[in-house]
Amino acid sequence: MKILVINAGSSSLKYQLIDMDDEGVIAKGNCDRIGVGGHICHKTCDGRVLDEDCSFPTHTEAFQKLVETLVHGDAAVIKDISEISAIGHRIVQGAELFSESTIVTDDVINKIESISDLAPLHNPAHVLALRACKKVFGDIPQVVVFDTAFHQTMPPRAYMYGIPYEYYEKYHVRKYGFHGTSHRYVTGELARLIGKDIKDLKIISCHLGNGSSICCVNGGKSVDTSMGFTPLDGLIMGTRSGSVDASVVTFLAEKEKISAKEMSDLLNKKSGYLGISGISSDNRDITAACEQGHERAKLVLDIQRYQIKKYIGAYTAVMNGLDAVIFTGGIGENAWDLRETVCSDMEFFGIKIDKEKNKAQNGKLANISAPDARVQCWIVPTNEELLIARDTLALISKK
Repeated sequence: MKILVINAGSSSLKYQLIDMDDEGVIAKGNCDRIGVGGHICHKTCDGRVLDEDCSFPTHTEAFQKLVETLVHGDAAVIKDISEISAIGHRIVQGAELFSESTIVTDDVINKIESISDLAPLHNPAHVLALRACKKVFGDIPQVVVFDTAFHQTMPPRAYMYGIPYEYYEKYHVRKYGFHGTSHRYVTGELARLIGKDIKDLKIISCHLGNGSSICCVNGGKSVDTSMGFTPLDGLIMGTRSGSVDASVVTFLAEKEKISAKEMSDLLNKKSGYLGISGISSDNRDITAACEQGHERAKLVLDIQRYQIKKYIGAYTAVMNGLDAVIFTGGIGENAWDLRETVCSDMEFFGIKIDKEKNKAQNGKLANISAPDARVQCWIVPTNEELLIARDTLALISKK
């Protein structure tokens, strides 16, 4: 059985075609510059590549090109569209309407559209893609998998803000959390690897990349996470500020005469690693500059690692114990020095890593714990697309 996984943005359409018999990727690629031109980069598992400019006025044309590429030409991987059994979509915001993955209907699409004000950069694009996909693929079943769904198990004490309750009732202002698909995948994968029931485990999952979040998972359920109402909250990130005293926002808005939109742009696109270092939003660039003696780059890494360590301590307290810490995402999987710094001086919590193994296994699936550690530390590469495909298969199999 073959499942097509879609991750749609306002001007892009990332995809993977997965063979569920062995969970291998048959082909993957990206249709980008939708609405402002068009380009497709398509790669097959046997090394064939299609890389060309196209015309993508809307998502519909991008899906049509995707079908043409999968079925026809030198980079084709299937003989007919009917070989695709279902399509799984990543959706950023499901709010309180969706606590689990669900089969797509017109009502589901309308509900996703109704909460667009909670994710204005993402949900409208998802809605466009869902409608375009239905138009191109017809009756092939579609499933939506929400980034926020995993976190719907958080208790009110974790997700409510200390603002007048009426704003929760009127505008649904609360913590939602994100990266839920990644956190669910890596924690489930860890339980499988160590041969234990996830219901018996207390895990802290650190998804660290250009966007970063930490999730507290007790018995397989998210009980708290660092991202909040939007992905801006929590840890310092590539261009995002992370948690900031709200009075800083009003203070700067008054001093600099900044509008709400300009402030959002400042906090989301001009802050974080980039804002503090003045060099780059890329962790690799920051690390290289730090090695050259750049003081503000060093400050970025100090803040980054301090905050991760602080969340691990806090979430260990929340769960009254800890069995494992997971590092995942582009930075979490590949920055051995970050893992070493974060895990140093954590023996009180039972955390102790094997420094040589941590370096040698950088970027690979690995247990990097020291032999005498009470808490296991793992590098677990994330695979959100595979989890989406698995959810899609499970739902269509029930029909």
